[in-house]
Amino acid sequence: MKVNKKLLVLTTLVCLLPIVAGVILYPQLPEQIATHWGFDNEPNGWSSKAFAVFGLPGMMAALNLILPLALAADPKNQNMSPVLLKICLWIMPVVSVLCSAMTLMYALGYEANIAQFVPALIGVLFIVIGNYLPKTKQSYTMGIKLPWTLNSEENWNRTHRLGGFLWVLGGVSFIVIDIFKWWNLCVLLGIIFVMVIVPTAYSYLLYRKGI
Repeated sequence: MKVNKKLLVLTTLVCLLPIVAGVILYPQLPEQIATHWGFDNEPNGWSSKAFAVFGLPGMMAALNLILPLALAADPKNQNMSPVLLKICLWIMPVVSVLCSAMTLMYALGYEANIAQFVPALIGVLFIVIGNYLPKTKQSYTMGIKLPWTLNSEENWNRTHRLGGFLWVLGGVSFIVIDIFKWWNLCVLLGIIFVMVIVPTAYSYLLYRKGI
């Protein structure tokens, strides 16, 4: 997979786009801005105005530059799902724009239910990824990368069919729990445990059976 330089430039510029809004609003912003929230939508982490305006989009842009290079270095990158590849290439720009917009809105005193918005966004992302996991072929950077899944195509396929189902289920769970505000750390860890550990254990059992 060759790095699409035009797309890389475009996505990086989108990552940096919130800086424009931040500069325009800079005089109106407080010196300390909330940049992290708890499940109760109360801020529990703050940053300087300069970091919120320039640092956060800059970090997203840096990650956006690194990700395509990592994907291109995968010796099996020709197996990557085109849809999941596009998600990987656009996830940083989308997160940068949406999270920066919510952060600036909150700093200016507008109501921004970030604690509810972020889990819903993650839930939608899990559903999309889960839908395409079963269609993903063996790859070192995309999918459930275990020694036995990478060594056996049958193991890979079976593991990703189960993993895809559980990721969709996990995404739906995120959205439902978000709607009813049932969030707590145990619930979050429980969902992640099912999404990650169960496919891993299933894959290992297949390996033990010689698959």
